[in-house]
Amino acid sequence: MNDAPNADGTVGKAMQVLDQVASFRRAVRFSELLANSPFPKPTLYRFVQTLTNQGMLAFDPERQTYSMGIRLVRLAHSAWRHSSLAPVARPYIEALAAKVGEAVHLAQFDNGHVLFVDRCKATDQFETLAQAGKIAPGYCTGVGKVILAFMPQIEQNRALDQQAYKAYTPFTLTNRAALLTELAQIKADGVAYDREEHEQGIISIACPILTGQGRVVGAVSIASSTNRYTIDDLEKQRPNLLKSANLIGSEAELWQVPTWS
Repeated sequence: MNDAPNADGTVGKAMQVLDQVASFRRAVRFSELLANSPFPKPTLYRFVQTLTNQGMLAFDPERQTYSMGIRLVRLAHSAWRHSSLAPVARPYIEALAAKVGEAVHLAQFDNGHVLFVDRCKATDQFETLAQAGKIAPGYCTGVGKVILAFMPQIEQNRALDQQAYKAYTPFTLTNRAALLTELAQIKADGVAYDREEHEQGIISIACPILTGQGRVVGAVSIASSTNRYTIDDLEKQRPNLLKSANLIGSEAELWQVPTWS
């Protein structure tokens, strides 16, 4: 077996190993990593040992398992403070959630997916998959579609190439042509809707977070359950949503917030 292609040298391969460990979302044995690794056993073992020595992975000798290391936690906190919209947006999404009485999600774009960087819950009457730190598809979430709609053409085309177009529910758009038609409408309207496209029973209204130069740096959404509200009900919150997004965008002008990749 050869080493995985298209890796950016040693660092790129080590990152692949970290991504693999993280994908299990639990402590994992070396044998489990090896069963799904593109690397031969000696290479994988070398990377795992180096990452453990550097504190990027943690090893439990009793259970013989590996998990994400404390050094990664420190780096993640630093990235959250310096590169995420979350510190800038937190007071605004807290105020919005309190005003509308629903869940408010804050997201940024990352390699064709949306990364939920923060969330404020105003009710415990429903739950969504959009937890802070989780990723979701760009093509079937309100925040993802609205970011895609406001991307420059070249970046949008690249991001659309990265979409899987898997049907999560009967309402999911499953092809590029249908998505492009909706993105044009979203760009004209200024907001996007998730009509149970990612999770059945969950709907949302989302709008882009734009800088003064029109650069999209993220999105904010109000989400609810179909047991509580309809899309028309959420539409009534458009003014509150747009006001919060504009305030966050103004703050982001002074913050080194990454856009999309």
